[in-house]
Amino acid sequence: MKLRPCRLLAISAFVSCFLGSVQTLAQNAYITNDGSGNVSVIDTAMNTVTATITVGTAPFAVAVSPDGGTVYVANIDSDNVSVIATATNKVIATITVGSSPEGVAVSPDGSTVYVTNQRSGNVSVIDMATNKVTAAIPVGSEPGGVAVTPDGSKVYVANFLSNNVSVIATATNKVTATIAVGANPFGVAVSPDGGTVYVANAGFGTNTVSAIATVTNSVTATIPVGSEPGGVAVTPDGSKAYVANFLSNNVSVIATATNRVTATILAGSEPFGVAVTPDGCKVYVANGASNDVSVIATATNTVTAAITVGSGPVAFGVFIIRPSFAGTQVSSNCHG
Repeated sequence: MKLRPCRLLAISAFVSCFLGSVQTLAQNAYITNDGSGNVSVIDTAMNTVTATITVGTAPFAVAVSPDGGTVYVANIDSDNVSVIATATNKVIATITVGSSPEGVAVSPDGSTVYVTNQRSGNVSVIDMATNKVTAAIPVGSEPGGVAVTPDGSKVYVANFLSNNVSVIATATNKVTATIAVGANPFGVAVSPDGGTVYVANAGFGTNTVSAIATVTNSVTATIPVGSEPGGVAVTPDGSKAYVANFLSNNVSVIATATNRVTATILAGSEPFGVAVTPDGCKVYVANGASNDVSVIATATNTVTAAITVGSGPVAFGVFIIRPSFAGTQVSSNCHG
């Protein structure tokens, strides 16, 4: 896997369009392949790659719009964002942002995209209707992970070298709070009820997840996980958080009710991006060094498939349609 020279090497140094049904939208996962400069489209019903889309150089982060019609890909070495129409799996626009974009998130109302620019130390705000950057918000040093609360009122940004999280009020595009977390925070995810933000702290000797209460913007728990945690994803019912541990080659499963790890699942080599299907039945994990995606059944917390994709898959972000759009109930039809 081709890792980012300023970010992921630093981590190691510290050790189809909307077709009228949620079921149809849920079938595709968009995996950014950092090394091959493209995106693999996985049909999650069949666990097969159905398309490969060429984007910018070193695609890293990815987010799907709430209606499932558009995918946004942050290309680190191109300093831009590729916009993909899921109806055709074609790039329909390219948006210039700041230097080394590493994280991307879409507002729940489908109006705004937020992109963290690692070297610029800011967040680009994109109007989805025009594909134009309307603001650049200064945050901490080397921002990476980014997530928007379900009500769309706040954006949480992990600042890798500042060891903190910036909270942006979307109404004003201003930072309203800064929260100290563990060393080298990277991945960020918000619970479906908007009450908790989970932040993966990848720094050497840290290897934890900070749980932040959004009401008070304070850390309420620090949860030990594997080595160099990266991506984080929460199940649609909010009961579990899945954390990809880059150097442990595994995934930690956190029970959110107790903030304790209840299972550890062996994945591929150098897992990073992680996302949950809208029905809560499956978790997809991008493994950067083994060039594949592990599929985990949430009912049993076992790997049921490994899907070969491009070179250096990262898929940092919500690369499957948002659980908040699909509903917040886990399907009772999940089978191990």
